[in-house]
Amino acid sequence: MNGGGKAVAPDMPETIIQGLGVSEGVRVGKAFVYAPARAIADDDRKTDRPELETEKLRNAKAASVSELEELVLRTAEKLGEERAVILKGQISMLNDPSFYPAMEKLIAAEGWTAETAVRKVTAQTAALFESMANDYMRERAADVRDIGGRLLGNVRGDKGRKLSDIREEVILVADDLTPSDTVQLDKSLVLGFVTRIGGKTSHTAILANSLGIAAILGAGDGIDAIRDGDPLAIDGATGTCVIRPEPSTVDAYRERMERQEEARQRLQAFAGQEAVTTDGFRVEIAANIGTPEEAAGLIGRGAEAVGLYRTEFLFMSRSAMPDEDEQYEAYKAAAEAMQGRPVVIRTLDVGGDKELPYLSVPHEMNPFLGYRAIRLCLDRQDLFVTQLRAILRASAHGTIKIMFPMISGLAEWRRAKAVYDNVRADLLRDHVPIADRIELGIMVEIPSAALQADRFAKEVDFFSIGTNDLVQYTVAVDRMNEQVAGLYDYFHPAVIRLIKRVIDASVERGIWTGMCGSMAGDPLAAPLLVGLGLHEWSMAPSAMQKIKREVRRMDRAACQELAERILDMDTPEEVRDALERFQHRLPDGDTGQS
Repeated sequence: MNGGGKAVAPDMPETIIQGLGVSEGVRVGKAFVYAPARAIADDDRKTDRPELETEKLRNAKAASVSELEELVLRTAEKLGEERAVILKGQISMLNDPSFYPAMEKLIAAEGWTAETAVRKVTAQTAALFESMANDYMRERAADVRDIGGRLLGNVRGDKGRKLSDIREEVILVADDLTPSDTVQLDKSLVLGFVTRIGGKTSHTAILANSLGIAAILGAGDGIDAIRDGDPLAIDGATGTCVIRPEPSTVDAYRERMERQEEARQRLQAFAGQEAVTTDGFRVEIAANIGTPEEAAGLIGRGAEAVGLYRTEFLFMSRSAMPDEDEQYEAYKAAAEAMQGRPVVIRTLDVGGDKELPYLSVPHEMNPFLGYRAIRLCLDRQDLFVTQLRAILRASAHGTIKIMFPMISGLAEWRRAKAVYDNVRADLLRDHVPIADRIELGIMVEIPSAALQADRFAKEVDFFSIGTNDLVQYTVAVDRMNEQVAGLYDYFHPAVIRLIKRVIDASVERGIWTGMCGSMAGDPLAAPLLVGLGLHEWSMAPSAMQKIKREVRRMDRAACQELAERILDMDTPEEVRDALERFQHRLPDGDTGQS
């Protein structure tokens, strides 16, 4: 990859490279190749003046902390406190005894220069994270390199090419974009970005989605073909990047951009509409969120509720657990943003592919089947009680509902509810304002819970079906394993029968069932879910208007007949084919106008 050069000759051939699409959007623009000085390698060097090198390192640390504190303020203002936590974690890292102090020790004990000490410790620490078992922790190596790179730049006094150098609309190209890089991006100028490394669970991906910037990560060595100023065409959904596109390719991408904008405008008409079938069956459309900032603006986009607030994001990317007051403020902010509409808060769901280093959970051979979610919370009741106190306090500011994840049997549900009842009693005794009543439910993501739905329905206030894990556990497929990914399908007949069982149990007992897995946001699944009688559908905010449009052009009676036929099918392929044929016969539907 060549940074700082001129645009290449127009006769160079069109080249297509492929990465991971992590943020939707089609864009056409000119490449800005970002190669900061801190990414440049150097030879190891010794010094005969270690005291001067130590002073240089301490000055670099002070400068780095100052820069990060400024970035924290800018990020909190721009993206909210939750995203600023990413950068606060980097400040904490500078005080970690295994990180910055180790650099000073290398200078004093072995006589390395400050620059060499920074590079050595950064490389060792990043390698440690990269050796960990799951994607989330491996991708934290990017945070280590980010703070190490900032220190290195301040040691050298050389900042390299700056993002502030961007003065026109560009598509950013880099080996990697660190979290502190990403939060500095000017959305009005940066149309999108392409990186050599990175994954869908990286902070860069999370921030790209927050900013609404088209992004392709993990494009590999293919980006070496890109030079500064090259024209690019990117598709953030498919992960396709066309280098030096032919005029016909540019025209095709621009047409797609226009179609996307037209489609977006048409769908916007459904934001204020209810999801109701032509024969009057109404479903509630809710949104999945990970931070309270994501709740802002949801009402204007058509959300009637937050069906899943993933609280684990508040606990990640930090060196210590958030205290009760910090959690309370986050839950309160989400409740207030929804202006009385329901907010379903899932208690801490970590373990599996989501580790918290400060909990010191032992490594497991099968973490998805192990010490996670409600199992961890019931064992670590100090953590669980703190979270429940914060949620209950926030309930005074809106309509909050609580659901417990990874419930496998009635004994776990009863233990969790007993903890909740004790926390509630303590708060009432201390005259702390809380809601008069809070609905309590469970996520149905383990087949054993689905099979006992009739028993659970006698005790819980609602169900929320988590199809992502329900499929994984029903079909015995690791959804993170590419080699068996083809078997992972929520249209598997066994999964559909479990979903029906849960919905039927809730209808019989007069409670409601929601769905917060990805199936709820799939337009192809909509007629099946209508036919099964699903009450609440929670999804990524970008899918809400598409689902409303689908529901509004359906007849429930026809969907029920379809669902009955599907329940008698043998394979996912048969189910998918039936849904596609049904969808093709649907009328175009209304415009979304009242």
